[in-house]
Amino acid sequence: MNDPEALPDVPAPERRQRASGHDSPRAAILAQIAGRRLPGAILLHGPQGIGKATFAFELAAAILTATGDEDAHRVSEQVSALSHPNLFVLRRRPKDGKGYYTVIRVEDVRDIRDSLHHTRGRAGHRIAVIDSIDDCNPSAANALLKTLEEPPADTTFLLISHRPGRLLPTIKSRCHNLALRPIVADHVRGVLLEHDPTLGQTELDRAVALSGGRPRRAFETLSLEADSALGALQAWLSNPALQPSGVALKLADALGANAQSTELSFAREMLDDWMADEARMAAIEGGSRMRLASANELWDKAHALFADADDINLDMKQTLVAVFDAIRKHVALFVPSPTETL
Repeated sequence: MNDPEALPDVPAPERRQRASGHDSPRAAILAQIAGRRLPGAILLHGPQGIGKATFAFELAAAILTATGDEDAHRVSEQVSALSHPNLFVLRRRPKDGKGYYTVIRVEDVRDIRDSLHHTRGRAGHRIAVIDSIDDCNPSAANALLKTLEEPPADTTFLLISHRPGRLLPTIKSRCHNLALRPIVADHVRGVLLEHDPTLGQTELDRAVALSGGRPRRAFETLSLEADSALGALQAWLSNPALQPSGVALKLADALGANAQSTELSFAREMLDDWMADEARMAAIEGGSRMRLASANELWDKAHALFADADDINLDMKQTLVAVFDAIRKHVALFVPSPTETL
């Protein structure tokens, strides 16, 4: 089954089967495999684009090898081709015409559930990769929950989630939760060079700098023009309070011109990352409850503004102006400038 989220010319997760970084979660699961203590379901969660799906297929290959009767090379080849009889993958399915369904439907879950109850095609564990569970509509999520409550024997579900806070609590409670984090810059650099050893230093440095520890975002950066507004947004976010107001207006004009562009989607992720980091910093600092409350209020306001813009087709330029203004006001009150921290 093709990956509806695949990037052009970038190997699919099942073909890579080796996620850069994530050494601690990897060691924990490999220890469980070696000790024959595999949980029935593992929830791999973290920001989108950090390699969770690649990690899932890496684990799938390791489990199929450890519990089956074929060598690692042969198993890896079958996982890469999605042809191993004990491997099942649930993604958004292609439509009869063009494109993909926007959600994983209840009939998709029922199909994979029925397949898992058939006689297995080969010795060893069966693996079901759900990529991603965030795509399940409510009926599909409930159908999946019933399967997790009464799972087939010797079966492990690998559930991938970019937004675990939105999942049914009962699903999360049925899983061994494994949090994955953005990877370090050197690992992002390695992923890019593995894909294309001919990348120039300037192009490589720019992609790594904008990636935020997410290889997917680094690949997306490579497809953007060198003079993309994302670099200007990154500079603005380094200290919004010191930037002239005209800079934010120019950014809003550039980024909001096309509400469906990759550049805008990328920019929204960068804003999310900045606000999440700000809330994290406020929480770490002792006695900074007002800053944390303001950061949480900023997050809620920005997401409400973007939700309104998406739902009722509001002017994205004006939405960005409002978000930038809210960030500036928060920073002016609570975030020290770089010169103050020296």
